[in-house]
Parts: sequence; C-alpha cells; structure tokens
Amino acid sequence: MKQDKQRTLDRLSRLEGQVRGVARMVEEDRYCVDILAQTAAVRSALKAVERLVLENHARHCVEEAIAEGPDAQREKFNELIALLQKAQG
Repeated sequence: MKQDKQRTLDRLSRLEGQVRGVARMVEEDRYCVDILAQTAAVRSALKAVERLVLENHARHCVEEAIAEGPDAQREKFNELIALLQKAQG
C-alpha cells in the first residue's frame, strides 16, 4: 500500500506543477490553443490519479470487504458503483 501511496503522491506533485505551469501561461498571455492543450494534459493526469486511487480501493478496501462477508460486500459494491458513476461525470 505504501508503494501505491507514493505513486499517487508523485503523480499529484507532477499535476500540481502542471497546474502552476498553466497559470503561468495565462499570466504571460500565451496563445489560447497552447493553454487549452495544457489543460487537456492536466485533465488526463488527474484521471490517471483517479484510476490509481480506484485501483487501490478495489485492491484493498473491496478485497477486505469480500473477506468480511455479505453485508460488507454489498456495502463496498454499492460504494464502488457510486464512485464509478461520479468518475464518469
């Protein structure tokens, strides 16, 4: 789990740098198309972080619920469905 946490934090650090770069581009009145290309890259990077967290949730939280029994399984399944629906927008 520690490795997953570090990978997620590393991606978030890179994402933070990308967002600061976009802000700098706006401050410098850079070409709109270039800014939009960077915002698309930020969205893509954020989706990658979401995938990592979701994978971690499935690997650890859902797996634990499977071992606990039907009530925990049902609860985690419903939680997972809600997360997937939010992720799709």
